[in-house]
Amino acid sequence: MSDAIKHECGLAYIRLRRPFSYYQQQYGTVFYGLNKLYLLMEKQHNRGQDGAGLATVKLNTEPGVPFMHRIRSSQPQPIAEIFSKVREEIAEIEKYQPEITKYPGLLKGHVRFLGELLLGHLRYATQGRNNVELCHPFVRHHIVPARNLALAGNFNLVNVQELFKFAEKFPEGAHRNSDLAAMLEVIAHFLNKEDETRQNGLDVKNILKQAFSMFDGGFHVSGLIGTGDSFVIRDAHGIRPSYYYINDDVIVAASERAAIRTAFNVGENEVHELMPGHALIVNPEGEYEITRILEPRERRACSFERIYFSRGNDEKIYKERLQLGYNLAEKVLGDIDNDLKNTIFSFIPNTAEVAFYGMIKGLEDYLNKIKIERILSWGKDYDPEKLTEMVNRRVRIDKIAIKDVKMRTFISEDSGRNEMVQHVYDITYGTVKPGIDTLVVIDDSIVRGTTLRESIIKMLDRLGPKRIIVVSSAPQIRYPDCYGIDMSKMGDFVAFAAAIELLKENDKEHILQEAYGLCKELERTNTLHAQNVVRNIYKPFTTEQISAKIAQIITPKDINAQVDVVYQSIESLHQACPSNLGDWYFTGNYPTPGGNRVVNKAFMNFMEGSNERGY
Repeated sequence: MSDAIKHECGLAYIRLRRPFSYYQQQYGTVFYGLNKLYLLMEKQHNRGQDGAGLATVKLNTEPGVPFMHRIRSSQPQPIAEIFSKVREEIAEIEKYQPEITKYPGLLKGHVRFLGELLLGHLRYATQGRNNVELCHPFVRHHIVPARNLALAGNFNLVNVQELFKFAEKFPEGAHRNSDLAAMLEVIAHFLNKEDETRQNGLDVKNILKQAFSMFDGGFHVSGLIGTGDSFVIRDAHGIRPSYYYINDDVIVAASERAAIRTAFNVGENEVHELMPGHALIVNPEGEYEITRILEPRERRACSFERIYFSRGNDEKIYKERLQLGYNLAEKVLGDIDNDLKNTIFSFIPNTAEVAFYGMIKGLEDYLNKIKIERILSWGKDYDPEKLTEMVNRRVRIDKIAIKDVKMRTFISEDSGRNEMVQHVYDITYGTVKPGIDTLVVIDDSIVRGTTLRESIIKMLDRLGPKRIIVVSSAPQIRYPDCYGIDMSKMGDFVAFAAAIELLKENDKEHILQEAYGLCKELERTNTLHAQNVVRNIYKPFTTEQISAKIAQIITPKDINAQVDVVYQSIESLHQACPSNLGDWYFTGNYPTPGGNRVVNKAFMNFMEGSNERGY
């Protein structure tokens, strides 16, 4: 993706089902669980690089001995930072008390993070930037073991203030707008209530039913309780991804299927998807159940997971990204008038590469069809040279754009800084026939268009192409997200900017004012969630009109090439990713009422000149 956006988070949960001595004998290390958690987190590092955290719970500790521990980091390499500190603690014991390492039971008492329950988290900051205090897991300590809770997840909630009000908690500082802090307080409320009335152990299912019915958002959450109970739960629409794997030794859950497969070397069919509205609940004895907590609703799994966010080594995601590219081939052929001879195809590194392969496959299928038709039309009127020329025709591909290491600049003036930003990408010289070739480059998606305008288009134009066509494997991003992706400001979307420009050019600015007035009325009547008013701004224009205006917006001054933009259609997106139909950032069709409230609030902020988030 050329425009980097903050998104998602990564979750890793492990419940060891055997004594530590078993892992030492079976796998050669008492640190089997910690090693696997490290792998799960590293294999999901794409989901969060602003911070990381680890929490553990030890079972059957002596009264007064700490049993829940946590460590967090917001350093540049947070996973490495966390596990290096864990390793330092182990190394100190190995150096000064080596005899302890022979006895797993003793070692458990000396290594803080050697617990049977392990919870890891990777964070992208949507609130509070890289404040370590906002890194998951959050922990609530209490003198009663059953009221201790560690919580982490991949989610955003849009009703945070209502939740704090319910729990009668009004935190200050960094936690004031934290959705995890609000979630923690609500769950703790019902956990304490359950502990007051319980007879024989906690009814975790009942706690989850009461608490999670109150949360408006998409979520994949895991919690560790001081009793040794634990859970993983997914929202009713299945917005956020959730997978699990269970054998006699471990119970594992994570945000990505491929991470579990790699860390535990298991087949695809051994890793299961946690269904929407369901929870994986594990009791202190290591027995588990998968049970419905929330009434499942229409499945609206996030399509951006398939387009960009999840790692592409999952075989299903890989095939879907190939299909996304393949589906664009016909559109692109039409845009270049089928002139493959004078067109070069490339991609914007690095995550658009798989969609690029899919697009090339579609183009090659077309070219092969033409070859067959031409050869058949010759009958016997051909010679080896003519036939060789036809058979050897290829789709022209080159690696045109090269993404360099992250550029840093000491220049503070905008003009100097913008000049430096141009060089985030570089180009391969000598690949284009100047003034003749069309250059087609595919990107995952176009959010702001800033990097295209300030860097990529300028760099590509240096090669002298007649045209530059930017192809997006995602449809136009028109609306904010509030379920885990940090896209919450209307002014950030180049599609919205294009619609505004078109309204001005066509003397339809009154539509903006009418939409703003309707939003204010909905706000006055406390019904801002009732409808998505921003849809009215796009209605007067076709997708093609908005695409053409986006092309104008991302075209820098003094560019010689004609610049065009081609987008994936909503229908093609759904055909490529049939199990992930969540498309609200493209269509405005939000799965929960909170989404409508967020988009309307974001629009009001735009109209009022406020740079605040929509939630």
